[in-house]
Amino acid sequence: MRSIFSKKIIAVVIIAIVILGGIFLVIRQKNIASEKSAKELLELQRRTPRIDVIGKSVEGRNIESYTYLSAQAGGSGKTNLTFIGGIHGGYEWNSVLLAYKFIDYLSTNPEIIPENISVTIIPNANPDGVFKVTGKEGRFTVADVNKSTSTIAGRFNANEVDLNRNFDCKWKSEAIWQNKTVSAGTKAFSEPESLAIKNFALENKPSAVVFWHSQSNTVYGSECKDGMLPTTVKLMSLYSKASGYEVAETFDSYVVTGDASDWLASIGIPAITVELKTHESIEWEKNLDGIKALLKYYKAG
Repeated sequence: MRSIFSKKIIAVVIIAIVILGGIFLVIRQKNIASEKSAKELLELQRRTPRIDVIGKSVEGRNIESYTYLSAQAGGSGKTNLTFIGGIHGGYEWNSVLLAYKFIDYLSTNPEIIPENISVTIIPNANPDGVFKVTGKEGRFTVADVNKSTSTIAGRFNANEVDLNRNFDCKWKSEAIWQNKTVSAGTKAFSEPESLAIKNFALENKPSAVVFWHSQSNTVYGSECKDGMLPTTVKLMSLYSKASGYEVAETFDSYVVTGDASDWLASIGIPAITVELKTHESIEWEKNLDGIKALLKYYKAG
């Protein structure tokens, strides 16, 4: 009798072990699946930027920002580097394509962003000016650029204002571009496009800003009334050395007023202007080297 009872106990224990083992296996499989889902979600987040509409153009087109966080788990991204293309719209359409190339690159290579850094790209700060030359809303290709007409009209927004003369640093209503007098708007930040950049800078307080322009093959620093920030000098040197562009602390071909990068200097944000060599190419490898040099610098900092 005792033997039969013992056998029953053993059988119950074995069944319990099997059941518990099955439960443990199910839980483990769920945990593995959950961990896999979490990793997949994190990887998707690394490759997918946060897209914000930071403003509208005169004609109502979106001005967008694309923000990428660090590919490192737990990356805080407290240091923000911002890159801006297309402030001169269709006249410098290659600066817009360069910015979109950078967006695509970060989507496939998120690991280049150090854990303490976030990167924001505003690819097209003058969508109405780009539309004048390409006839396209949003993204476009080289094939969309109308080569049969002058791209000069695309430099300005729909109010015929040069946006890079509309910022609050030494602003004047009439400004100079090459040997021409151009409109700088009715007052500083009179234009919705420049106001969008202003609001973005004040709200997000980037650690540094890079503007892409064309076509003088040079990296320029920024300064307003109090001279150039020490960090700006460092960033100019780093980008120039890595990319191969020439470097110049000041633009002295003619007097520039109301410049965006100079306004940033006036509120304590280091900013540089990178002028591509031509109006046609994006010079990707050179600029990627410059970008990596800045990321390395801020990673160390």
